[in-house]
Amino acid sequence: MTAAIAVSGLSKSFAGRPVVRDLSIRVEAGRICGFLGPNGSGKTTTIRMLCGLLTPDSGSGTCLGLDIIRDAAAIKRQVGYMTQRFSLYEDLSIRENLDFVARMYAVPDRRRAVDAALEQLGLAGRQRQLAGALSGGWKQRLALASCILHRPRLLLLDEPTAGVDPKARREFWEEIHRLAADGMTVLVSTHYMDEAERCHAIAYIAYGRLLAQGTVEAVLAESGLATRRAVTADPDGLAARLEGRPGIDMVVRFGGALHVSGRDAAALDAALAGFRSDPSVRWSEAEPGLEDVFIALMDGAEDPLQ
Repeated sequence: MTAAIAVSGLSKSFAGRPVVRDLSIRVEAGRICGFLGPNGSGKTTTIRMLCGLLTPDSGSGTCLGLDIIRDAAAIKRQVGYMTQRFSLYEDLSIRENLDFVARMYAVPDRRRAVDAALEQLGLAGRQRQLAGALSGGWKQRLALASCILHRPRLLLLDEPTAGVDPKARREFWEEIHRLAADGMTVLVSTHYMDEAERCHAIAYIAYGRLLAQGTVEAVLAESGLATRRAVTADPDGLAARLEGRPGIDMVVRFGGALHVSGRDAAALDAALAGFRSDPSVRWSEAEPGLEDVFIALMDGAEDPLQ
């Protein structure tokens, strides 16, 4: 498939502190890629390098077939970038904000383009409302409408659903899939595992380094993680007895249950052998989830500043 994003060796430091380190990522055209990682992992810096807002210290690659360094200005015109913080004018109405953005991009037939964006995002009935009076979910719709006004080929969304209620999140993702079905490529950073599972592919970074990339199924399979589920009336007590034992890499609480995981299935089962005879604990096989895999990846990652 054609790559909308194909970069390698990207690095960026601020005041001598490395934020992105030798990062390579590929996103196929017309696909939705989830960009995951803990706070401070370098996601926002990477997104800004991809759309031409930051120049990498080293590395190379293309975005929409354009060189990310030489063609930064051209890339900006073909990308819609939704920042973490609401960045439109709160003292302007929804329509006024969209009209302003359309003017910035010199959108042809501006009035019709604004009308179309209002209809597409369900904003027509509120178009006279001030942006500052909108709830988080409606601000999110307005921000997305402003990103697609100039018909970009690529959407870069930086934690767009943070602080938004579940219904608004679901509606947002339905719109993202409609845009992708029409050929738009989307790179979206998120902390939500259910959102990651909605993506065609995912990339996970920590401390500025890429730790995993591929489809959700491939990342789960390549993790090599074996997981056992324990149900008990005293999960905290059982966790305290299990944590730190050889063969057990991770113990995670899920309500009244524990997910006990290790990278070596035989070593994990050997570590649990003495606990399986306890009648107060019910053991079963479990498939590792994305959360299990990402916690394991973080445990194995090294902070370059420590």
